[in-house]
Amino acid sequence: MTRAIITGGSRGIGRAIVDRLLADGAQVLTCGRGDRPSDLPAAVLWAQADVANPAEAAALFAKARAAFGPVDVLVNNAGVQIEKTVAETTDADWDQLIGINCRGSFNMCRAFLNQPDARGAIVNIGSISGDVADPSMAIYNASKAFVHGLTRSIAVDHGPHVRCNAIRPGWIQTGMLEAGFALATDPARARADALARHAARRFGTPADIANTVAWLVSDQSGFVTGQCFTIDGGLTAASPLQPGLIFNQD
Repeated sequence: MTRAIITGGSRGIGRAIVDRLLADGAQVLTCGRGDRPSDLPAAVLWAQADVANPAEAAALFAKARAAFGPVDVLVNNAGVQIEKTVAETTDADWDQLIGINCRGSFNMCRAFLNQPDARGAIVNIGSISGDVADPSMAIYNASKAFVHGLTRSIAVDHGPHVRCNAIRPGWIQTGMLEAGFALATDPARARADALARHAARRFGTPADIANTVAWLVSDQSGFVTGQCFTIDGGLTAASPLQPGLIFNQD
């Protein structure tokens, strides 16, 4: 039976991953910085933790091991977004975002790998923003590039016992997506333009990402490691031309 830790599992993509792995029969521990969500299934073990703190990250593994044994799946989903350029970014912004997105992922991966019997699969949630920069999200973009690089290094250094892959979500219907549109001068027009740039003609859902995670932690992906999978409905495959102006959308 799969024994999994999923960080940031209270809502959005993280919650969809929790629900999917639970449905697949996994034993799951998830965590967040706040209280246990009232609608979290009783079968899920909850821990209040700040993954940017190495001791708290390690404690999650101790709690999981005590409850159901060695952890063989880790999904690093916890993350925050700050909408600022480099010039606007403060030291406090840096500490908050890099602490969670970078140090948190590193702390959790290290704790997983330092288990005496470390085996299994790590999935890190990166972003297309780690490869193509979103405007006014400088350190968020940089933090996701770090996650992609860390993923490849872990795969190379710790195979064959541990596989490590990343998912690069595109525009997924979460609070972060809404925050991005809010930056636009005309949010409604920005949304319509973004939809037109997706070959799938829709934004992604948290379940789209959870489905990919489920495959990556299964035996079906046993020959897959060190890879970053873009799940974006074709957004980054398209040219910058405005398809709605020159192509039939039917």
